[in-house]
Amino acid sequence: MTTIAIVGGGLAGAKAAEALREHDFDGDVVIFGVENELPYERPPLSKEFMQGKQDLPEFTVHDTDWYLDQRVEFRPGTRIDKVDAAAKTVTLPDGSTLTYDKLLLATGSSSRHIDLPGAEASGVHYLRTIDDARAIRDVLTEGTRLAIVGAGWIGMEVAASARERGVEVTIAESAKLPLLRALGPEVAQVFADLHREHGVDLRTEVKVDEITTENGAATGLRLEGGDTIEADVVLVAAGAVPNLDAAESAGLDIDGGGVLVNAGLRSSDPDIYVVGDIANAEHPILERRVRVEHWANALNQPAVAVANMLGGSAEYENLPYFFTDQYDLGMEYSGLSDGYEKVVFRGDVPGREFVVFWLDGDNTVLAGMQVNIWDQLDAIKELIVSGDPVDPEKLADSSVELSELSG
Repeated sequence: MTTIAIVGGGLAGAKAAEALREHDFDGDVVIFGVENELPYERPPLSKEFMQGKQDLPEFTVHDTDWYLDQRVEFRPGTRIDKVDAAAKTVTLPDGSTLTYDKLLLATGSSSRHIDLPGAEASGVHYLRTIDDARAIRDVLTEGTRLAIVGAGWIGMEVAASARERGVEVTIAESAKLPLLRALGPEVAQVFADLHREHGVDLRTEVKVDEITTENGAATGLRLEGGDTIEADVVLVAAGAVPNLDAAESAGLDIDGGGVLVNAGLRSSDPDIYVVGDIANAEHPILERRVRVEHWANALNQPAVAVANMLGGSAEYENLPYFFTDQYDLGMEYSGLSDGYEKVVFRGDVPGREFVVFWLDGDNTVLAGMQVNIWDQLDAIKELIVSGDPVDPEKLADSSVELSELSG
């Protein structure tokens, strides 16, 4: 009997098992998950779950009966750090091994920890798992003071969720603006204004020297220069680190923070495929390698990897995509804005109903984002994929259909 092993018990692992059965694969499917939960989606952890609007069953990918019905063996609480690619085995925590015919690595990322005095105190939190989210949500009651280190997506989304629960929020960010690396200063300013309007004390261009403590519990932050931020809860939102132990043990080619894979998501070992946060993949449209830590890859890449495991020749062509919901601002983003030279806004920016585009020096659209407008994403993608230069004045003119600007 052919065995396909999936290392990683998140969304990507569940979608891979689903795709295998949809392709009528009749062999054994085994998923190894580090957490003691069935695979679930992570975006709600900082949004709906944190706000108390959803609970775990609502964003669990499949229930227990599905795994039984589909003959998918799910092994929770099982960390796989060692893969012997030559013997085609994975080593389990108890020292036993499982032999595979094909292997899918979907190990995701972990929260980046920071080396600061006080970082190990009680009341210091990170957000990656449902257990992390429960621990944070349980202490974010009305009137609680929350200090967040880092103004990336997780930090900003938790800040918005906390404010909706009546929590006092202060953010300490070393850059000039929140989300600066992802969006650039023009659009990052929109999010800075948004949070300040909702009562967040957003402090930028500051360095955290210490998480202050008393009797072993966090009491806030001390900034370079001596300023302090008093808090009952501290969230460290300093980004993520890809989980590469299994890939490294297998001897796979790794660069750029991820496993090097082709457009079909196959690694340097022809029997090992890689998806999600750890995949540094050749992109057939963007003509470059792409590694992004977003939900859309975990959702969509497994179908391509599975098709190729079973003898196909599919390529992953989806453009990078991510979304966020903060207060009354919802947005969807597609593309990659790296190396942009100009930004073009279209619509009502103060009213937060607009589309924004990042262009290169030739006026080619690199990326686009719709904010509280929900019918422009396909047209944005068409502009990116076409690679055609556009007229920035027409791009900014809402009376001109985006479809008229490509081709």
